[in-house]
Amino acid sequence: MLKRFMAVSASLLLAGGLLAGCGGNNTNNAANNTGGASGAGNSTADSSKPVTINMFTASPEYTDAFNAYIAEYKKVKPNVTINLEIMQADYNTVLKSKIAAGSTPDVFQTTAGGDIDTFAEYSADLTNEPLAAAMTDAVRSNMSSSDGKVLGLPVKGNLFVLMYNKKLLTDAGITGVPKTTAELDDAITKLEAKGITPFANAYKEWWVWKHIFQHFVDAAATDAGTDAKNLVADFIAGKTTFKDHPVLNDNFFNFIDTTVKHGTDKPLERDSNAEVSDFALGRTAFMTGKGAWDEEAIKKITPDFDLGIAGYPVSDKPEQSQIITGADQALRINKDSAVAKETIEFFNWLYTSDYGKSWFSNVAKVIPPIKDAPMPDLQMPKEMEEILKTEKSGDLSVNYSLDTFHQKFGELMQAYIGGSKTKDQAIDEIQKAWIQFGSAQ
Repeated sequence: MLKRFMAVSASLLLAGGLLAGCGGNNTNNAANNTGGASGAGNSTADSSKPVTINMFTASPEYTDAFNAYIAEYKKVKPNVTINLEIMQADYNTVLKSKIAAGSTPDVFQTTAGGDIDTFAEYSADLTNEPLAAAMTDAVRSNMSSSDGKVLGLPVKGNLFVLMYNKKLLTDAGITGVPKTTAELDDAITKLEAKGITPFANAYKEWWVWKHIFQHFVDAAATDAGTDAKNLVADFIAGKTTFKDHPVLNDNFFNFIDTTVKHGTDKPLERDSNAEVSDFALGRTAFMTGKGAWDEEAIKKITPDFDLGIAGYPVSDKPEQSQIITGADQALRINKDSAVAKETIEFFNWLYTSDYGKSWFSNVAKVIPPIKDAPMPDLQMPKEMEEILKTEKSGDLSVNYSLDTFHQKFGELMQAYIGGSKTKDQAIDEIQKAWIQFGSAQ
């Protein structure tokens, strides 16, 4: 599965000493060996032996929330110490380097969907654990391998949308959020007539591109009479091209061009924090490429911010403007960890206990990925529930490609808006990258 990056990772190890972080659990936890995950089932680990669990994640926005459940679990299991290491930049490179060196963390984070298979050989089988039974059906599917095994834990449920400032749209005389490309053009004209910049972007980040693109992939699949999973599979197999799908070949690039032309200055220099600030301070009417995780940051800057959510206007068909829900990030338990049994016990507690059910909503303030948990008292999840009463959610199509592809895709789109690649060059290289990096096989 991981042969493609092992050679590169080994070279990085020798050159850069990238493993200075949490270190190798295989050595550090040898004294705590309980025989690994094999056959662990729902058995209870020894509660008297000191145990150290090393977690390596890529979600800095949840640092405080993770530390909260670590502290709470210490009350439940005083013998268990959980070391949390979080990084965002170069996370994937460092993780792969750790795996290549035989220093796989006890818990690590990957994307869901296709990457469930990519890291399958390193992941404990959680299919028969209480935590798997606690997941919603859609989330469980996102955490399952192609052969039906649950190999991941959802970090959270998620929501991918075009965010908008209700007040600014009202000030510009826009009575309904745009659902078609024509309505979006009209909204831009009205906003700029009032001196309002339409778009905040974070095009310095490679990952925002996949969040936007998936809305267009869903529409392209509908137009082709198929679903997003099969359409992506056809791209990975080289059976179709952008030219077969005007929503991708034309509409997607037109939308990106529009956000650049009518957005904040120097888009390739605006990162996620800068985008949130631009939007939260009322400098722009829309925010692209983001999701539910940003509401807390927005409300910290402007507590009374009136936040709206919508699907992207991807075509002239309003029904194709859909919000997207699901789970796109997974925690994995190293099946060969010396403390796999204790780690599984910890996550069974988190996903089934009263504290765990409330943790998602009240501490992390995210959309719970488990059943019977309340929604957080936030505007976006509430609006999501209202929208889904009358409209369907779009497919979380980012899950059907690997993040190795998505990162390359983002870099190619950065080159496109930076002017170093033409549209045709970008499309050609995206299609080649989909074939090269899109699948775990």
